[in-house]
Amino acid sequence: MDILRTENLYKYYGKGENEVHALDGVTFSVKKGSFTAVVGTSGSGKSTLLHMLGGLDRPTSGEVFVDGKSIFSLKEEELTIFRRRKIGFIFQNYNLVPILNVYENIVLPIELDGNKVDESYVQEILTILGLEKKLNNLPNNLSGGQQQRVAIARALASKPAIILADEPTGNLDSKTSMDVMGLLKVTSEKFKQTIVMITHNEEIAQMADQIIRIEDGKIVGGERACIQ
Repeated sequence: MDILRTENLYKYYGKGENEVHALDGVTFSVKKGSFTAVVGTSGSGKSTLLHMLGGLDRPTSGEVFVDGKSIFSLKEEELTIFRRRKIGFIFQNYNLVPILNVYENIVLPIELDGNKVDESYVQEILTILGLEKKLNNLPNNLSGGQQQRVAIARALASKPAIILADEPTGNLDSKTSMDVMGLLKVTSEKFKQTIVMITHNEEIAQMADQIIRIEDGKIVGGERACIQ
């Protein structure tokens, strides 16, 4: 079953001679429970694509379906609610709230939605990510790798349809990067969580189930990753 699908996705910036085709007819799908890497160099359109998949920006034309819903058919307020409930984000810069401790950061999206926290599920996530003893720490008392673990936990805690990871290891050293990627892989398999990750790093991309390649705003290939 496809949990995510795009159809003829275009995004143009500027006009006339200055017009840039950031996305140029992107169509692909992602199966539920899979771990997909979107690989491309700087300027290839992968970040623009992630913003479209997450409803953070609207396309010039085309559609994105998440869990069977055409997200750009929604009004802005409806899209905000849908995004909070159905899409988890993991950013390169962590995007943690500095005045909230680890636990408060993790459950914040759930509480903003007025829902009850599934404490046993959150505890299981904390155990897998090794955060049980860090719950009262503020983000600035954590290493980069620990902050990224909190971001992963926050994305998982609301049980979204998909998680979108934007260069999640971009600010980490190579060892911590592989540790974080290992945890992403484990949590994807453990919780049957669909993850779409953009990266320029071929080694990291190989940890995904499938790789989608993008160049100049176009999909130029897809393949099964060679799992190490």
